[in-house]
Amino acid sequence: MAQQQGLDLVEISPKAIPPVCKIIDYKKFMYEQKKREKAMKARATKVTVKEIRFGPQTDDHDYEFKKKHAIKFLQDGAKLKAFVFFKGRSIIFKEQGQILLLRLAQELEEYGKVEQMPKLEGKRMIMFIAPKKVK
Repeated sequence: MAQQQGLDLVEISPKAIPPVCKIIDYKKFMYEQKKREKAMKARATKVTVKEIRFGPQTDDHDYEFKKKHAIKFLQDGAKLKAFVFFKGRSIIFKEQGQILLLRLAQELEEYGKVEQMPKLEGKRMIMFIAPKKVK
């Protein structure tokens, strides 16, 4: 039947019982399939991760400056990775680093929610904050 019409017999879903086939133009079918995949890919959300680095004894002015940037990143829809970097013997100030990150999380509560609580990984204490959905 396909040869009589000058078209191709295309297997649509081979796993179905019985397999589903259509008589269509194969090139047109492939073109439309690629077009659908491209549209699906365009609709997929691209998550960007912005990083903000603190020291264990970051001053108030520096903290506020970085907090403003964090607010901007969250409002733009990017995830935030805030971390405290411990150099040398400053690792003894782990509690200060954790307090700093928890304070940041509390002050950014209206812009995003904490995805991962502060966790020490090597010389860094890392915390992730995801943006809240914009209505």
